[in-house]
Amino acid sequence: MLEIQHVTKTFGRFKVLEDETFSVPDGEITGFVGLNGAGKTTTMRIASGVIFPNSGDVLVDGYSIVKDKKKASERLAWVPELPIFELDVKAIDYFVYIAGYYGYSTSEARKMGMEMLEKVGLKGFEKRKLENYSQGMKRRFALAVCLISNPKNYLFDEVLNGLDAQGIMYFRNLAASLKKEGKAILFSSHILSEVESLADRVVFIHKGKIVKIMTIDEIRKFATPSLVLRVDKVDNKLLDKLSKFGEPLVNGNQVMVRDFKDDPSKVNSILSSEYKIYEMKMEYSSLEEVFFKIIGVNNETVHI
Repeated sequence: MLEIQHVTKTFGRFKVLEDETFSVPDGEITGFVGLNGAGKTTTMRIASGVIFPNSGDVLVDGYSIVKDKKKASERLAWVPELPIFELDVKAIDYFVYIAGYYGYSTSEARKMGMEMLEKVGLKGFEKRKLENYSQGMKRRFALAVCLISNPKNYLFDEVLNGLDAQGIMYFRNLAASLKKEGKAILFSSHILSEVESLADRVVFIHKGKIVKIMTIDEIRKFATPSLVLRVDKVDNKLLDKLSKFGEPLVNGNQVMVRDFKDDPSKVNSILSSEYKIYEMKMEYSSLEEVFFKIIGVNNETVHI
């Protein structure tokens, strides 16, 4: 379990994090969402023990990253947004080198390395130097390395950047597998559709402060529902009827009724005698729309 407790961090006069508090329970995937510069990476670096907070603490399975860094770090794996390795080394040799710190013999480490590199889609590239790896390949290598010690807690900072579809699928499967094993997983990503599909809860951070923590179910309830209709004709009479249920927006023969808060069957019964309904479905706003609604910023002017 990861516990971020009242963490504040400043760089010079600039306050990056202010009284940040949230937790990542065992067996849960927690998404970490915010605009660029909101403090996500700084949080990850503090939780991993790379930098220390000005005040507050991070507990890893009860061990303080400030007061008992060695024991806390042993229970944690961190994959940074931009992994840094010794580049003039073959991937398998570097894997063996790192595994040696965890007590594996050379033969054990090499066997494990070949298996792990195959799992992350790097089979056939084991003997290639890391300087010849693409950014996506380096991230895959970093994912393989983070599994060496089999810790109970994981920090993934924008690991999906640079990954192709196969790499993204591997991460999905990896995260689901770690969750099933009871691990605690905190991951940030600007690909909010991936956060939405993977996370059990989402922590929203804005300008260094936690502004909301919601389960995926709560996010779906918070999301604005829309009723989408595809009909044989769109006229003023149809729009007038639909306006009683929300705000109708027309696109050809499709009408979206925004902020719909009624029973779709009621719409069907009102329209079916005069209009031919080809399709009727409910849609909900995306996590991105929910995020911008929470922080009160127009999503057309800023990017995550």
